[in-house]
Amino acid sequence: MKISNKIFSIVIITLVITSTNSFGTQFKFGIMQDKKGAAAKYRPLLTYLKKKGINASFISAKSYPHAAKMFANKKIDGMFSGSGIAACMIVKELAIPIVRPLNKNEWSTYWAVVLAPKGASKFTQNADYFKNKKVIFCSLASSGEFFFRSFKGSAKICKKMMKAPSHFVAIDTLSRGHADVAIVKNRVWDNEKVKYPNIIRVGEDHGENPNGTLIVSTKIEQSTIEQMSNIFLGIGDDNSPEATKVKDKMNIKSYIKTTIEDFKFTIPLIKKAGVDKSFNFSF
Repeated sequence: MKISNKIFSIVIITLVITSTNSFGTQFKFGIMQDKKGAAAKYRPLLTYLKKKGINASFISAKSYPHAAKMFANKKIDGMFSGSGIAACMIVKELAIPIVRPLNKNEWSTYWAVVLAPKGASKFTQNADYFKNKKVIFCSLASSGEFFFRSFKGSAKICKKMMKAPSHFVAIDTLSRGHADVAIVKNRVWDNEKVKYPNIIRVGEDHGENPNGTLIVSTKIEQSTIEQMSNIFLGIGDDNSPEATKVKDKMNIKSYIKTTIEDFKFTIPLIKKAGVDKSFNFSF
């Protein structure tokens, strides 16, 4: 079934860090464009990075799982990642988190919400809720497929699983009656719910996941990781026109330090869903 004609792609940022001691090292970072124009918010960041001695450009990959495999296969060196993929990379010992954005409303995490048509029963926090239901979610998302699969047996008893290219598409598909349940990020639902009076939230997750974390390969030199961290952590206190434009366009106050400890809920969640060190980004 064709579930949407909305534009979806993964955008990979290629960063070239200049050095006085060499020609520089190429870095490829990914961001997800889950609705038309979403990647545009990152453009001022390219200008800011250039000011700091980093040249950047965009290239594309065909899907989020594809970008994850590119990272695992060392085709890219880092990405601005959803918590599900970031946690996978941590479990596989391929990446470490360094920073994530702090929204102007002071949030930096999100969680899953379970949506259904108005009048539907409340989510029971177990797999039985999905029995004979068509469920739609984003592939490899902590507030999507991983949350769904964390309930043992859910994939076997549901009527159909549909993988949406974005949380926006999942909500829209549910609204049009092509699914019985949608599992999406609460931040997306909070922004979109006014458009869908026929949908209600019937349940939610009980843990929080880091939002938009920048993860980098474990193969990257520590000195370079520190350089990247310092650049991003400095944006909050930087009042230059370039930094201000980054914060305004991305609707953030700053970037904050992020460690594996911040994934203390996400990592157990994806492990319950079946992820281990050998996970190959598909079920």
